[in-house]
Amino acid sequence: MAKKKKRESEGVKGDWIVTYSDMVTLLLCFFVALFDVTEAVPSELATLFSSLNNIGMGASTGGNTVSVGKMAELGNTIAALPSMDHGRSLGNATRRAQSLFNPEVKSNKVTITHDERGLIISLAADAFFDTASARLNIEETRDIFLRLVTLLNADELRGRKFRIEGHTDAEQPDAYGPWQGSNWKLSVARSISVLEFITALGVDENRLMVTGYANTAPVAKSDTREGRAYNRRVDIVILDDGHL
Repeated sequence: MAKKKKRESEGVKGDWIVTYSDMVTLLLCFFVALFDVTEAVPSELATLFSSLNNIGMGASTGGNTVSVGKMAELGNTIAALPSMDHGRSLGNATRRAQSLFNPEVKSNKVTITHDERGLIISLAADAFFDTASARLNIEETRDIFLRLVTLLNADELRGRKFRIEGHTDAEQPDAYGPWQGSNWKLSVARSISVLEFITALGVDENRLMVTGYANTAPVAKSDTREGRAYNRRVDIVILDDGHL
């Protein structure tokens, strides 16, 4: 008889957990109803849904929270890191550049590449300048520069810096000409000419840098007529974060 009473009392002690579980479930539903998903960051939603999936499956794995922790002091959530946003922006800019300059790419007037510096738009010097000259052929290239300015001022490149790099072939200019036999002077002068023209068309000069490499950074190693033509160029580099 004593054993029977003991079993009944144990059953009564455990009945409260059912009511308690119902109350917790109702409270959870109440707070979920108040939760505004439009104001939540993706990582918080993922954690919340992961926690909900564990309900009713025995012991919880624990450890998940949607509250702001110490790691939040280090910056944004992984889903919204600035580097990822910049990476997507350069991808969009690359596709846009390929579309904008498709005719010139086919005719080798413009080349679009990408390396550790960022997105590179190379202007073939022979199509934009006279031989050994830093004067732009504005009449023939104005439309190309207008499209270039459209790209540089695009929303996806907001806040980006641009570097204009002048390059020449290995042949020395006339020693008695304006460059006094110096490819360094010629490469820098061509960079400055491009800078002055695109700033006149609306690019903020504070976002621009210029440099000249003379013949020290060739893209074609062969000393042929075609190779020298490839090396004579002006690169507009849309800089990655690590090369600002």
